[in-house]
Amino acid sequence: MEHEAVFRFTGPDIGVAYQAIAPEMDSEVNTRSHARCFVEAPDTLVLMIHAADIGALRASLNMWLRLVNVAIEMQEIIPNRGGCKI
Repeated sequence: MEHEAVFRFTGPDIGVAYQAIAPEMDSEVNTRSHARCFVEAPDTLVLMIHAADIGALRASLNMWLRLVNVAIEMQEIIPNRGGCKI
């Protein structure tokens, strides 16, 4: 049975968070799950995860939600000085 989870994150600089996690999409090699991440609107990031089983979904969710959370939190603690981005 295939499983799917979809999350939407909103914020004024969500594109910066997307840029921070996009390289991880290119290096994903898991055979039991697949994640897609894209910017849906200027302030909305969508994370979609498809998995072959519930265990793979849980593991993938743990990883991707943690990555998105770190990318968003880093924007809050690192001041944007002179165009410096995450």
